[in-house]
Amino acid sequence: MSTIGKNIKRLRRAKGISQDKLSKLADVSLQTIVKMELDDKPNPTIETVQKISKALGISIDDLMK
Repeated sequence: MSTIGKNIKRLRRAKGISQDKLSKLADVSLQTIVKMELDDKPNPTIETVQKISKALGISIDDLMK
């Protein structure tokens, strides 16, 4: 699993947010969130990463650490 995917899953769970809710908050498809967490989409666009980090309330740097 990619670092981004692991971090999304960890941070999402820590905040008690479902994949569906995160997809709506970030305005990306549920399938995108699922695929990123499963490392099925290892190279997301910067726009997608920005939307997810904003929805999680963290910086892009923190998401990629």
